[in-house]
Amino acid sequence: MANIKSAVKRIEVIRKNTIRNAAIKTGVKTRLRKFIEAETKEEAAKAFKQAVTALDKAVAKGVLHKNTVARKKSRLAKRLNNMAQ
Repeated sequence: MANIKSAVKRIEVIRKNTIRNAAIKTGVKTRLRKFIEAETKEEAAKAFKQAVTALDKAVAKGVLHKNTVARKKSRLAKRLNNMAQ
């Protein structure tokens, strides 16, 4: 355990951020799973919109990298477009 006051504070801040980041990542994974499990095109479109929103919020909060999210959104869109066929 740290002895210096600032180090103790940093440890506490990091712990709080870790919990917040885990919650955000879990929410993103849930939205992605709902998109994948969607059976109809309409359900998938609705789930796609929610997944994209969750991904964008994760980028805004600095939890995920913007290029990672861009790749995930691209793959989701590709999957959604192929559902019609």
